[in-house]
Amino acid sequence: MPDLQTTGGTAIAGPTRRFALGRYGLGALVIGLIGFVADLLTKQWALANLDPSAPVQVIPGQFYLHLIRNPGAAFSMGEGFTVALTCLAIAALGFLLFWMVPRVRHPGWMVATGLLLAGVSGNLSDRLTREPGPFHGHVIDFLQVPWFAVFNVADIWITFAAITVIWLTMITQVNLAGELVRTSDSKAS
Repeated sequence: MPDLQTTGGTAIAGPTRRFALGRYGLGALVIGLIGFVADLLTKQWALANLDPSAPVQVIPGQFYLHLIRNPGAAFSMGEGFTVALTCLAIAALGFLLFWMVPRVRHPGWMVATGLLLAGVSGNLSDRLTREPGPFHGHVIDFLQVPWFAVFNVADIWITFAAITVIWLTMITQVNLAGELVRTSDSKAS
C-alpha cells in the first residue's frame, strides 16, 4: 500500500519505501566489503607463508607473526562453543545489514558500521568455510603482540569499530541518525 502524503490538506499517494539505503548506508557496505577483502587476503597470505610451529619475529619482543587456528572467541575462550559463536555472528551480521545499515545517517556511524560488517563477516567466513567444517571452522589468527591474544585483521576492524562507537555515543553524543543526543547530565552543565 502506498504511503499517503499531504499537500495543502489533500492526501496524495506516494511511493512506498520499504528498504531505503542512503549514501551513508552504501558507504558502510563499501567499507565492509573492502575490510572483508583485506581480512581474507591477509589470512590467505598467512596460511601460504607462515608455519604454526615457527613464529616470525618482526619487531623483537613486540610483534610477531604466529599462525594459529582458533576454534573459540578472543583469547581462545569458548572453544567448545564454536557452533553457538557462529550462530551469534550470523545474527550480528543480520542485525548490521538489515537494521543498522538502512538507518545510518552520519559519517562516523557509517565508518563504525562498515568496520563491524568487515570484522564480523571476516571471522564468520572462517567459521563457515574453514576446517573442520561449516559452523565448526577455526578462525585464522596470525598477529601477536606481548600480553595479548593472537588476532587477525577482522579483530582490528571490530576493535576500531568499538572505539568509534564509544566516541560517537559518549563524546560527540550523536546517534545513528546523526542527531545530537544529550543526556540529562550534559544538559545541566
